[in-house]
Amino acid sequence: MDNITVEWVALSDDIAIVARETGDSWFVDVRDQDATIPFTRPMTGQGTPGSTGGLLNGAIALGLSIEGELKQRNISLPQYVFDLIFSYHNARRAPGHFRKAANRFRALNRPEIASYLETHAREETGHERLAIKDLRALGLPAERIVANLIPSGMKPLCDYHDSLALSDYPIGCIGYSYCFEYTAAFKGRPEVDAIEALWAPGIDASRFLRTHSALGSEASHVDDIVDFVSGLPASDRTEIVRVTYRTALALAEGLRHVAGLSEAQIVAEVQAAAGEEICLAA
Repeated sequence: MDNITVEWVALSDDIAIVARETGDSWFVDVRDQDATIPFTRPMTGQGTPGSTGGLLNGAIALGLSIEGELKQRNISLPQYVFDLIFSYHNARRAPGHFRKAANRFRALNRPEIASYLETHAREETGHERLAIKDLRALGLPAERIVANLIPSGMKPLCDYHDSLALSDYPIGCIGYSYCFEYTAAFKGRPEVDAIEALWAPGIDASRFLRTHSALGSEASHVDDIVDFVSGLPASDRTEIVRVTYRTALALAEGLRHVAGLSEAQIVAEVQAAAGEEICLAA
């Protein structure tokens, strides 16, 4: 009988996630478990795309739901603009953070990680300009707004991204990126059509969304990341999964904060950043 690869990562003192190469994953309560339970110890074996992907995807699912399921929202134009502004800041950071991390890994004699991050940096370069073009298409002073505003609730994510890139061993940058690549891949044509219906025909304000959705290359990016991470040592895979989980937790907290804001509050934040009266009516 063939051996089946099983991977696991302790996400907290209470919960470990376990996955096998079929992609199935589940959670184990490790409180008060003795040392005979393997999931209480760090994993040491090799990964496979199926089991590593199961860990990453399960970590995101748990992180997004740890405080209760996120309600599917019917997005409004002000909320979409808020999302675009955050997307600008997230996308602007990515290439520089990947290059910074790549330089660190070259110094650590890990050229395979450095090369991967350099490639990822090239792929992500310039994506923040798509968000700028979308904001301009909606009649907004895009550069002034992004210079003055990171949406409330989302700044902790930006700060977390910064801290990962500045760490002595910045492998977590891959986990942070994976969380956003994976969640974006679930945005299909129905979601894109619903958002494009928020503005008048003839306006193109969904460049960033289309690129970072199932209509773009997100699905292939997800597969590429999983394939790469599955070949890394167990300690690297463990840290990447943990950062993916923490990113999902922070993303869920930010989304809940934004969901609690009224449209008037969002418009007020954007208007203050713009320094002029704006119109965000559908």
